[in-house]
Amino acid sequence: MAVRREEERTTVDRYPGRVRVNHWVTAISLILLALSGAALFHPSLFFLSSFFGGGSNTRMLHPWIGVVLLLSFAILFVQMVRYNFWTRVDTEWMRHIGDAMAGREENLPEIGKYNGAQKLVFWLMTLMILVMFGTGLMIWYEYFGTSFTIEQQRFAHIVHALAAIAMLLVVIVHIYAGFYVRGTINAMTEGKVTGGWAFRHHRLWLRREARKGVIDERQVPPRRHGVGPAE
Repeated sequence: MAVRREEERTTVDRYPGRVRVNHWVTAISLILLALSGAALFHPSLFFLSSFFGGGSNTRMLHPWIGVVLLLSFAILFVQMVRYNFWTRVDTEWMRHIGDAMAGREENLPEIGKYNGAQKLVFWLMTLMILVMFGTGLMIWYEYFGTSFTIEQQRFAHIVHALAAIAMLLVVIVHIYAGFYVRGTINAMTEGKVTGGWAFRHHRLWLRREARKGVIDERQVPPRRHGVGPAE
């Protein structure tokens, strides 16, 4: 991570490529799970199974996509968990969440890489994915159909559906926040944010990054194409 002074603006590295790849694999997996899960959830939504080649394919693919989600999120968890432990500043920030929604940033405490709401989303996603995977195993009849009783599988069906609905709500909040706070999407597409964005929304994190040193790319001479290293 680094703070860079480029030609016309200051940028801050927020996510390296490996984190962005994991994020988008997780996001695509969630979308596919939502579509295939909805197709299996209610007859009126069964038409969604056409995206997966029919009902049989949907039933076969849904749990395997869940495995992909678990693996990709597990890597994402390891990459991000150290920034998501709750602190007193997060409690103070949550008390002023109305100011955050109204854009009154001057009333908010300085925060690190993530604010309290982002940390809640992270931990809720972690919990929901674990619940969905655990209950998903219980109703994965092909491999675990004889490992649980009918009553246990019925209970797992209910918990799995409720967790999926809760997960969908959390994801909607996550996506809304990404578009609501201008400049946030760039963090997951380009891997960097502007210095102004970091100063306004995550000032404590910006200060820490700046302490590591500022790369002034304006002082780097332009690379000359077609010229090899000096011998």
